[in-house]
Amino acid sequence: MSVLSTIRDCLDALLHPSARYDVLARARHRAFIAPRLLGSLTAFAAFPVYLAMHGAPTAFAVAAFAWLIVPILLSWFLSRTGRYEGACLLSSLAFAGLIMTLASVTGGIGSFAAIWLVVVPMEAANSASRRVVAFACALALVCVALLIVLSHFQVLPEADVGADLRAVLTAFAVASATLYAAGLAFGAELLARTSASLLYTEEERYRLLAHNMSDVISRHHRNGAVRFISPAAEMLLGTPASGLIGYGLFDRVHVADRPAYLTALSEAARGGVAQSVEFRLRRDAPRGREGGQAGQVNFIWVEMRCRPLEQVTTSKPSESEVVAVMRDVTDRKNQEHALDLARTAAERADASKTRFLATMSHELRTPLNAIIGFSEMIMQEDTLMLDAARRREYAQLINDSGQHLLSVVNGILDMSKMESGNFEIMPEPFSPRAALTNCCSLLALKARESGIDLVTRAADDLPVMIGDPRAFKQIVLNLVSNAVKFTERGGTVTVSASIDGGRLVVRVADTGVGITADDLKRIGDPFFQAGTTYQRRHEGTGLGLSIVKTLVALHGGEMTVQSKIDEGTTVTVTLPLTPQAAQPNSNVATLAPMVRPATAEQALQVKKSA
Repeated sequence: MSVLSTIRDCLDALLHPSARYDVLARARHRAFIAPRLLGSLTAFAAFPVYLAMHGAPTAFAVAAFAWLIVPILLSWFLSRTGRYEGACLLSSLAFAGLIMTLASVTGGIGSFAAIWLVVVPMEAANSASRRVVAFACALALVCVALLIVLSHFQVLPEADVGADLRAVLTAFAVASATLYAAGLAFGAELLARTSASLLYTEEERYRLLAHNMSDVISRHHRNGAVRFISPAAEMLLGTPASGLIGYGLFDRVHVADRPAYLTALSEAARGGVAQSVEFRLRRDAPRGREGGQAGQVNFIWVEMRCRPLEQVTTSKPSESEVVAVMRDVTDRKNQEHALDLARTAAERADASKTRFLATMSHELRTPLNAIIGFSEMIMQEDTLMLDAARRREYAQLINDSGQHLLSVVNGILDMSKMESGNFEIMPEPFSPRAALTNCCSLLALKARESGIDLVTRAADDLPVMIGDPRAFKQIVLNLVSNAVKFTERGGTVTVSASIDGGRLVVRVADTGVGITADDLKRIGDPFFQAGTTYQRRHEGTGLGLSIVKTLVALHGGEMTVQSKIDEGTTVTVTLPLTPQAAQPNSNVATLAPMVRPATAEQALQVKKSA
């Protein structure tokens, strides 16, 4: 084993650098160099024996032995240049020349050496080149034809060999040619086995990649038909890869994304440029699990990068193919969608801040100017000679402006608490009818001064409910004051309350200006006011309905708004009679969970502990 290893190492040292790192090329170069070196060295070893047996050699014998140096030169040529095909061509020429020379002096076409011409194409077969094999075949046929012609015209000298010796030489030629052909066959088999082993190793490597890569590798026709798809598709789509062959994958592409999918494949096949496209694929539900609601289809986002497949032979454009790599990008798409939503929310918050600053310049400056102005007039009562009635009037105006300013500040503070999750409600039993009537009584004077008819319809048998009475009054006051504010003189505001399946329904309807469909979608957003900010006719910060919406959500209720321009608006609030989990408001931050006491005594204990 060590001798073979030594021989192999010696042969590897003679190989050209271009063949040392290619297993198949290394095996072919070894198969070319080894027998030629062995044959030449054997001939040199036999030359002294020939001299001892026959004495001084003839010129022909010297030329024959000198010709055996040629294989060494061919091995040196291959070792220095690495041109395997050229070395095989030169070897065919040298081999055919040697056979032609021996046959010419030993009887022409009837010579024992002529049989070796059959071996010339067989030796060229190990070159794995059709051009070398064709050249060797043509060369052998030319040599045969030349020997026949020369023998026919008796140009060649007659062989002075007896019949017995001729038979022995012929038998030796056939046997040696057979053994040499067998050696060539074994060499060809060894090269074929090496090639098959390399091919299997390469296939195993690519099979390992295809089975363990999370990305899906596929081969497509330019019309979208799949010719091959890696097993990773089963993990990606939840279906066997065999079901995606042909148009199985195309059928899973979302209908809206199919044009982009086909366009990318067609352009990659036609233009020879890599293409990238994102589309949605239908994914089957995992086995043994419910796929969600009945009729629900699960789609995932996939990014596909495709490029033209390099063809070994020239093919028509219609037969061009594309290789593609697909990967799941659903998480990235969800993140992009979340970023878009966050960006939209930030833009809306910025717009709300702008509207808030625009309205605050009026809502805060106007009462402050009144407070400062009338207080300065009271301070200068001696100079202005104000009587008691006028001072009382100014004091009342200062008080009204202060109350309005306090209500604005309270609204802003309440909204801030709600957005931060720190606003708490204190549930306790109370009568909703009494609270509703009290609120309407507080706003009755304002309604009469505005020429609006305020109607209250609350059944006498409304049951006691558990909730925060202060928050309930704030809900009713905000809704009724908004209705009165946006109703023209001569209009009507109707406040009603009823019971519907264990829930209290409070409905405030007016015959006012109404709200447009676009503004109706944003009713309840903080600082939002319907209409143009700089053309509004009514004061306010835009926090009323937002506070109402949040308070209703904290009670586990719902608020709906219906409106038509110039016909009026109806706001319906539905509250549970008993406490339940509050629903998070979509327009404010999620509120902190609270434990609501069920009785007034428990509420009192909570207040004391606070």
